Amino acid sequence: MSRTPAELVKELVDAGVHFGHRVSRWNPKMEPYIHGKRNNIHIIDVKETVKGLLRAKKFLAKIVADGKDVLFVGTKRQARHAVEEETKRCGMHFVGERWLGGTLTNFATIRRRLNRLDELEGLFTTGEIETYSKKMKSTLGREMKKIKANLEGIRKMEKMPGAMFIIDTRREHIAVKEAKKLGVPVVALIDTDGNPELIDLPVPGNDDAMKAVEIIMQELADSIIEAKGTRPAAKDDGQAGGPRRRSTRSSFKADEGAPAPVGGEAPATAAPAAEPAVAG
Repeated sequence: MSRTPAELVKELVDAGVHFGHRVSRWNPKMEPYIHGKRNNIHIIDVKETVKGLLRAKKFLAKIVADGKDVLFVGTKRQARHAVEEETKRCGMHFVGERWLGGTLTNFATIRRRLNRLDELEGLFTTGEIETYSKKMKSTLGREMKKIKANLEGIRKMEKMPGAMFIIDTRREHIAVKEAKKLGVPVVALIDTDGNPELIDLPVPGNDDAMKAVEIIMQELADSIIEAKGTRPAAKDDGQAGGPRRRSTRSSFKADEGAPAPVGGEAPATAAPAAEPAVAG
């Protein structure tokens, strides 16, 4: 549902997007985005929040229209549900359980864990799992659930995202560092205790307000859905547009900070089911 600017401001204020942290916890670099303080709590300037949100919508829409994808990161309890729902609605990727170190910089290893997940699901789908002992079935079941919880949201991510949207940069500082190392632009919902200099496009706001996070995610998802309709036709190299298909090539990995996909290699063979690995 499209909101007018006035409706957007009213809904964000009602959701408490303007409440920051206690004055003692603030980061001085957030001063340009702070309106004042009340009862020892910093009050975020809602004009800056709306301005940042509109810029974020425009920027992410351009990324998607160019054929690239957006990776959303929000693992805190207040953001997890909204991130998962809205990301699925707009067809992007997400991390909602836990950011595993190396998710971007060592994606080859992450891809092997996803291959392992495919293998385990195959055992349960075909019924082959019944040929294993009860103890092994339980072990493999736990392994499958753990991998799925951590990596399900990036299962279809075959190339470097064009941008990342992060909720709470202090909590997701590892994700921010990996994105900066690989040159991936970072858009973030940032509270008064964050450092706006670490990200490319800040959206100042209360990252603990569940309703405010939902509204912001809905706005971003709507702009992405609209932008996907303007994507260029699929090219021969399969880099943009068209329906996504599983690649047979090994996915991107960091090469001393260079965000370039590495292709032409066959994916690593998954470990045999009888030798379960510990989920990363």
